[in-house]
Amino acid sequence: MATTTKAKSEPAAAKKGGKTEFSKETYLYWYESMQLMRKFEEKAGQLYGMQKIKGFCHLYIGQEACASGAASALRKGDKWITAYRDHGHPLALGTDPKAIMAELYGKETGTTKGKGGSMHIFDKSVGFVGGHGIVGAQVPMGAGIAFAEKYNKTGNLCITYMGDGAVRQGAFHEALNLAMLWKLPVIFCIENNGYAMGTSVERTSNVHELYTLAEAYDMPAEPVNAMDVEAVHIAVANAAERARAGEGPTLLEFRTYRYKGHSMSDPQKYRSKEEVEQYKQRDPIEAVRKTILEKKFATEKDLEDIDTKIVQTVEESVKFAEESKFPDPSEALTDVYVQQDYPFVLD
Repeated sequence: MATTTKAKSEPAAAKKGGKTEFSKETYLYWYESMQLMRKFEEKAGQLYGMQKIKGFCHLYIGQEACASGAASALRKGDKWITAYRDHGHPLALGTDPKAIMAELYGKETGTTKGKGGSMHIFDKSVGFVGGHGIVGAQVPMGAGIAFAEKYNKTGNLCITYMGDGAVRQGAFHEALNLAMLWKLPVIFCIENNGYAMGTSVERTSNVHELYTLAEAYDMPAEPVNAMDVEAVHIAVANAAERARAGEGPTLLEFRTYRYKGHSMSDPQKYRSKEEVEQYKQRDPIEAVRKTILEKKFATEKDLEDIDTKIVQTVEESVKFAEESKFPDPSEALTDVYVQQDYPFVLD
């Protein structure tokens, strides 16, 4: 990943006059990380329109702070799991953009050898345990991963992302119940972008303050302005501290927004252009850019150079994907079972 060295929560975050202060390195990581996600996703959308990328494609544009803010607050060894809007998280963690783009193309050089596509990015090397296609299924899986970390006494945690629609699944409540009962080191993050596909939160439940769903399990919870990467970092860092201290899970409601539709096939008739523009006025990347310039952490020229490098990185990922080969048909029967010579019936 062609970005600055990943920022660490300590000593990057320090208290000064009752306000959390972050280092130059952290701000530059946030800017470069989020800008890489933005440019990568814009290119992915363009390529989808050209039919270079097929199947489903769910873009992360607008929600970048949810991943970058958490990445700067957590540490190597922690595990990440999410649903199928999953390109941004591994990019924030340092997965090679070439491997992600190749996976979108269905090429053998992709993160899952071209077998997963857009919805199933995995990268064990950075602790990313995947994008998952069944709504809400990743929530108990995240609790299970956290159980393993606790059982093995690793000191690591699992941060588990889901959309606002996933909280209507029974598995969500079962996972919260057991996670709190067993004090599992898991951070549940609801990426509430306002719409479960095309259905608003207000039309799916009487409970609109989604973080309050944790009250039934006496679980610490809070809403987070996830258009503000600083707020995301602080909330995740606090939740991580509790988890590592053996105090169990936290539910965070990341209040965010996606500028594009649920997927590339979404005509977005359920919301107005004015609503989208209002949220763009709170863009998390522009907010970080403004702070960097105000604090003189970098100049306009410095940021332009970063932008140029990111565009080059994305273009290189496209070239890599274009030139990579599709997997051999025999690959369809590999990586299914641990047993290498599993006796498949082929007729």
